[in-house]
Amino acid sequence: MSLQKLAKELDETARQTATMLDGITDALTLLADRNLARDPSVALAMQMIVMALQGQDRIEQRCRNMAVAVRQFALLPPNTPQSVYDEIWAGLTLDELRVPSLSGIASHPSHGDAELF
Repeated sequence: MSLQKLAKELDETARQTATMLDGITDALTLLADRNLARDPSVALAMQMIVMALQGQDRIEQRCRNMAVAVRQFALLPPNTPQSVYDEIWAGLTLDELRVPSLSGIASHPSHGDAELF
């Protein structure tokens, strides 16, 4: 698989995850009804949905950032030094990709109040 195809597939994955949100957002809107929202289990479900939405947003951002990096990698000649690759990673907008020490931390969600994007 060429790097350009890989970048295209990452973009498509990001697009597909974004389209999943319509139904989830509709469900959240229904649950936000004042009569339902008073029920503690509904409030908990709403919080869980918001956390899932945040997870989707993170996946979409990761895919888009990796697609940018892959496109830049594809332009490099074969004998490019590792430092150039490191600079490309360092230029990404998502900290967990840009900063090596943060790689993989999104798999360990923090416990606390859910935050909207």
